[in-house]
Parts: sequence; C-alpha cells; structure tokens
Amino acid sequence: MARPVGARTAPPPSRPTGGGRLFIVATPIGNLADVTLRALEVLRSVPLVAAEDTRHSRRLLAPHGITTHLVSFHARNAAGRLPELLAHLRGGADLALITDAGTPGVSDPGDELVRAWAAEGGTVVPVPGASAVLAAVVASGIAGPRWAFEGFLPRSGRERRERLARIAADERATVVYEAPGRVAATLSDLATACGGDRAGAACRELTKLHESIVRGSLAELAESARSGEIPARGEFAIVVGAGRGRAHPAGDPVDAERDARAEVERLVGSGVARGDAARRVAAATGISRRKLYGGPTD
Repeated sequence: MARPVGARTAPPPSRPTGGGRLFIVATPIGNLADVTLRALEVLRSVPLVAAEDTRHSRRLLAPHGITTHLVSFHARNAAGRLPELLAHLRGGADLALITDAGTPGVSDPGDELVRAWAAEGGTVVPVPGASAVLAAVVASGIAGPRWAFEGFLPRSGRERRERLARIAADERATVVYEAPGRVAATLSDLATACGGDRAGAACRELTKLHESIVRGSLAELAESARSGEIPARGEFAIVVGAGRGRAHPAGDPVDAERDARAEVERLVGSGVARGDAARRVAAATGISRRKLYGGPTD
C-alpha cells in the first residue's frame, strides 16, 4: 500500500547491548476504541506485558487477538515484582508496561520501574495515547496555553492547605484528579482557596458513555456537586481556570482573613450551616475556625 506523501515511519529505538526495551504504553481511559495501532503492535510483539490489573487488560487485548503473557504490577506488589521485571529486561527481552487506563507513571503505577531501568542505561520507549489530563484541558475551554497538573490532592492537613494555596497563587490553569466521593469537598476547598468566582470545569467519565463536562465558577460547581446536580459517580478531572495572582502574600494576613470570612458568609448564604462552613474554610486556608465562625468584620 502506498505511503501518504510526506509520511515517515521511524524505526524503533535500538536495544542496548544485553538489555531489552521498556515500552511505556498508554491505554484507553474509557472508550476501548481509543487504543492506538502502535500500542496494539507493541503489545502483540513483546514477550511480556506488566499490567496493573491483568483481568482488566485481557478485556482490552482479547478483541484484537493478542495473547501476550501478562504479569501483574501494581502499587501493592511493586517492591516484590520490580527485581523480576528488571531481570527480564537485563536478559535482553523487551517488556511493555500498561495500567488500567491512561499512561503508566501519571497518577498510576510504573514510575519506579522506568526510573530503575533508565538508571541502568536501559532504553525506555514511550507509546503515547489517550490522556484524561489533555482531554480535560481541551474540553474545558478555560485552560489556555499554560497549565499545571497536580494529580490527586492530599486528603487533609497542612500539605493539602499548602497545595491549595499554590494553586490559588498560580496564574496558570491547574488540573487535578479526584475520586467521586471527595469531589464536592475538593470543589468547595478550591472555591475557598482560589476564590468562588474563578472559572472551573468538572469533567466526569471522560470518553465514557456518561461523559459530562460542567463549566462555571468554582462556587457554582461546588454547589452543583453538593446538591447532586453533578453526580458523585465516576472519575473526575477538575480544571481550575487561569488565575489573576489572587492569593495574598504571607505578610498580608488581614486581607486573607477578610476573604476567608467572606467565603464563610457565601457558604452560609447557600444553605451550609455556619459551623460546617467555618470548618471547611479553616481546612482550606489554615485560619482558625474560631476566628471564622463569628461572621464578617469591617
């Protein structure tokens, strides 16, 4: 078959003497039709595939007649499995690494294997494909050309407050992942830290049957999540729109406290109990709940 004019097929990277190639293969994030031809070619040709969940991966490979041997490689068995996979590569055999969805090493297992093999001078070959981060960025319409990816936020405590503060201070857009049971709390914390009027988008179940992208201010999105208008089901990518350097510098605690009190009042006005509102804002800002509970001051 004639090749399109201008098209070039680059040969795969050569393998180092005595070592195999580690292919980092992206898989669909929902719609199985999003698997690439190159991914299928690699998964068919390697002697071994390390998969996050072998049962899940077989459902992807079986329709394409791919019967490559699979071994499990996930967060719980990584320490024990890593020496075995490195020995496989050192023996000169190729290995493909996949996860249940998306690209290994991006909020998914795999970075330790890549890091270890690269440290030995081994060849690492990326095989790109579907990406929830990129899908959310382009579909949100609010990210612009400069954005940051934060993955999953810490669940609580100082580390979470500091991460929220960095997002608030960043003039770029930011993408975070969140589990369905925590999306309402995270949207509320983002509204508190970044300002309720900052643009956002809640992207749910991207590429899947029940895909939805809800756009609005962070305050509106938080309220929609609390009310159930945004269902707490499926996987979420939240896009926080580009900022305006809103966050207060460390030496401006008066303004920071005033804005935090205003956010408490906004939550109370939306129907949240004052104690709960003060607790949420305190968790997001680090300002004492006792200070915030008393209401606005001049």
